[in-house]
Amino acid sequence: MALTKVGKEGITGVSNASNATFLTATSAEGVTLAGTLAVTGVHTVGTNAVATSDGGAVTTSIVQGLTKAWADFDSTGTLAIRDSLNVSGITDGGTGNFTITINNDMANTSYVAKAQGGDHVGNADTYAVPSCHDLIVGAFQIALFRPSNSAAADNSYVGITVHGDLA
Repeated sequence: MALTKVGKEGITGVSNASNATFLTATSAEGVTLAGTLAVTGVHTVGTNAVATSDGGAVTTSIVQGLTKAWADFDSTGTLAIRDSLNVSGITDGGTGNFTITINNDMANTSYVAKAQGGDHVGNADTYAVPSCHDLIVGAFQIALFRPSNSAAADNSYVGITVHGDLA
């Protein structure tokens, strides 16, 4: 592995230092850095990237541990998505029933979709129990219902998350 030492006068023969390569290593060579590494800009992390646990005893796959899609929406009145990631739309199928469309498809139907709903007014009967079903690679359905009487329910706060493998 070759490193170039950069002095105060810059790099000899390079007119645009932003296009220069300062460190190159092959996967066989590897690189170990100690201390804090400040990284700016956009950087791609490979599918084999791992994070070490707090205790240092185990590692976990970064890619496997990420939420692949999420959304926060209001299902009362006119359906309104407040914020989302990798969700291209939500279709209202009637009181308490919604189809969530995933922008970048999942690799297969072996993924986990979770939902929660509530109205935040302090009454124990104002939250809804969600059911996620009919998973396909590009969408899934949720049903919200009141636990006290099993009636379908719209909620002012509905949140969904998706975990699994992207296509």
